[in-house]
Amino acid sequence: MHVRAIYPGTFDPITKGHYDVAKRASLMFDELVIGVAASPNKNPFFSLEERVELAQEVVADLPNVQVREFTGLLVEFAKEVEGQVIIRGLRAISDFEYEVQIAGVNRHLSPSIETVFIAASQDYTFLSSSIVREIAKLGGDVSSFIHPRVLQAFAVKLG
Repeated sequence: MHVRAIYPGTFDPITKGHYDVAKRASLMFDELVIGVAASPNKNPFFSLEERVELAQEVVADLPNVQVREFTGLLVEFAKEVEGQVIIRGLRAISDFEYEVQIAGVNRHLSPSIETVFIAASQDYTFLSSSIVREIAKLGGDVSSFIHPRVLQAFAVKLG
């Protein structure tokens, strides 16, 4: 059986923690689709096009991973790309509580799609895109948290 998994998120920006989850998921499933959510209500720092491009560059070394943008409900995107599994990364207990709620709703909306949780590697349990954005905007060094290409994109955007 061929299994395609979806790893959704805003990825504003994609971090080394996201990459770690994507790489590990790519080893578990035949295909992995990173779904970059438009998320206009979150006022993303990077445009949807920039986030897709950065994600593509960061995961270019993972042969069974593709990056696609989406708007609307995740389960509808999963159906569109024929995904059977949703991947969610967990950093802390607080993530788990929220993610279990979302998984329950997704299961109600589309019972054929499973959610699989991947615990963050120890090195990334503290890392989030919002923390990276805040540090970068305040002139801090985020180079150990993101791919060099993402660092370059910050430099261009922040001037």
